[in-house]
Amino acid sequence: MNTKEYLDKLVETYESTDFIKDDPVQFIHRFKNRNDIEIAAFLAAIFAYGKREAFIAKLNLLMDIMNDKPYEFVMKFTENNHSLDNFNYRFSVGIDIVQLIIILKHLYSSGETLETLFAYGWQTAKSIKGMLQIVVDYFYSRVTLNVTKGFYHLLPDPKKNSACKRLNMFLRWMVRDGVVDLGLWKFMPKSELLIPLDVHVAKISRELGLLNRAQNDYTSVVELTTKLKEFDSEDPVKYDFAMFGYGVSH
Repeated sequence: MNTKEYLDKLVETYESTDFIKDDPVQFIHRFKNRNDIEIAAFLAAIFAYGKREAFIAKLNLLMDIMNDKPYEFVMKFTENNHSLDNFNYRFSVGIDIVQLIIILKHLYSSGETLETLFAYGWQTAKSIKGMLQIVVDYFYSRVTLNVTKGFYHLLPDPKKNSACKRLNMFLRWMVRDGVVDLGLWKFMPKSELLIPLDVHVAKISRELGLLNRAQNDYTSVVELTTKLKEFDSEDPVKYDFAMFGYGVSH
């Protein structure tokens, strides 16, 4: 069995509804309303670092605070709302998530959505990196509170050659179709998506001979995705499931 056949078998095994319950993608499957899905997915993705059990517990707490109505919570939020004061996760504290919610409220109150923001970025830049830069700059330019470095950790700056793993995972959820990913956003083809690269995926990719570069940065993301396109040019990021499966089985 060659590498492609092996990875395809792993995708077939792990891209299933069983995958959802233990993954942060579970949060986007809780909702039917498009705005709820977008906001829950965005928050779930940007907090998805560190130990899986830890960030899923924090995201469950955040959804509890929002009464499982993320869009309504965002739209009714004011700076006098103290429900997030004690919320924290690793580098990020209450003020950082408050600022995120305020910016999201500004976005949705203006008649725009996360979809229109990302779509504008894509149509303007014609590249993932350029799109993510536009999105991140949108958030950075609207900071009005005394946020900590934890705010910026949630939204790494693409121009610093960050792998942008969490935002690429968010895009996978929203653009790619399947039993796990929702495929709600149609403004770009899934063939243009980039693999969400974290330490785990990078290590596995090197073990399989798919990635030669030593750094886990944006350049490595492009190198790995280009290699995966040799296996499936239309849907390269499906191999994210294979990387997960390889980690489970080794």
